[in-house]
Amino acid sequence: MLSKFINPFTDFGFKKLFGEEANKELLIDFLNQLLPEEDQIADLSYQANEHFPRTPEERKAIFDLYCENQDGEKFIIELQRAKQKYFKDRSLYYSTFPIQEQAEPGKEWKFRLKSVYTIGIMDFLFEEEDDEPGKILHRVQLMEVETCKVFYDKLTFIYLETPKFTKELHELENHFDKWLYLLRNLEQLQSRPMELQERVFNRFFDLAELAKYSPIEKKAYEASLKNYRDLYNVMETAKEEAKEEGRLEGRIEGREEGREEGRTETLKNSVHGLLKTGLLTDEQIAEALNISIEQVREFKGEK
Repeated sequence: MLSKFINPFTDFGFKKLFGEEANKELLIDFLNQLLPEEDQIADLSYQANEHFPRTPEERKAIFDLYCENQDGEKFIIELQRAKQKYFKDRSLYYSTFPIQEQAEPGKEWKFRLKSVYTIGIMDFLFEEEDDEPGKILHRVQLMEVETCKVFYDKLTFIYLETPKFTKELHELENHFDKWLYLLRNLEQLQSRPMELQERVFNRFFDLAELAKYSPIEKKAYEASLKNYRDLYNVMETAKEEAKEEGRLEGRIEGREEGREEGRTETLKNSVHGLLKTGLLTDEQIAEALNISIEQVREFKGEK
């Protein structure tokens, strides 16, 4: 069955639905479901999403979306499609750019900062074994360890584990549930459910309807959808190969060094196979095969 609406987890779909100035009301409405009442957004503006380091040797950062609200507070919004071993580290690294950008020249600046929010919309789970399987939304701030009191409230990390959301239409309880349902099910819908007949969602459906796209837009979306599906298939294949390798190791008899050599050769072949797709970073390959980044680079031939 052909899809009527786009997949919001594709790069094209996400930016089409949430990344255009003319439709920023959708992003505002969505973000306000993730933020506490005292931090609600009234307006925002889109900022340049490519950020350069202070020296050529340092690594730049490219955000999916970068916005500023009516109070000058900064919002990094990232759509994360595949699990990465150092995903939390990357979130922290990204947050340093809008912090440093606030520095003012001269001696008069008192280091007073505007709040920075880093928001990760995740198409995966933090951990396969989860102590809180029902907790979808995570808000993280610096705290004092012994008292558990917030130490600094101007740096906030918000993570949304979307695969945990499994509610059906008749189970939706609030506006947050409706947004999560749309993110998880938009591509499979063939009509606009009665439960989602609100102005903001009608606007969302209007933007998501493939029949309204130009031939150029459709082609761009199809390319983005292919990349999304290829990435998913590569990650699933890597997981299955890693499991099968574990099963094979358990059945192999002989000397320990022989088993280790066989495992190393299998991992090397898996790394090269994933590299050929051109879809995964070293970090994603390491995560998929449960090895270190150093091993990935060693198999690539890097020192």
